[in-house]
Amino acid sequence: MGAALVWCPFPDTDSARAAAGLLLDERLIACANIMGAVESHFIWEGARASGSEVGVLFKSTAGRLEALVERLGELHPYDTPAINGWLVDESHPATLAWLMDTLSD
Repeated sequence: MGAALVWCPFPDTDSARAAAGLLLDERLIACANIMGAVESHFIWEGARASGSEVGVLFKSTAGRLEALVERLGELHPYDTPAINGWLVDESHPATLAWLMDTLSD
């Protein structure tokens, strides 16, 4: 079993913190890196748009990735959140040990 990451933008810091707190409590993540404002440019409902969002990188394990993506979709304030998760090809042994230890059942 290895590490997994999920990237997801949020409309503001408060909603990002709220989701991170619940995911930590539910032990679906070991860490959430909430980053400063990101400028987003996108197509929505056929029109070009832009806005300011807060990016979050969630750290988890491969075994929790599917449940994390599903739960994040339930918690997210957007109707159609951009949630992208992937398996990590390489991790430092200490990082992987910390993730596995933190999220072990």
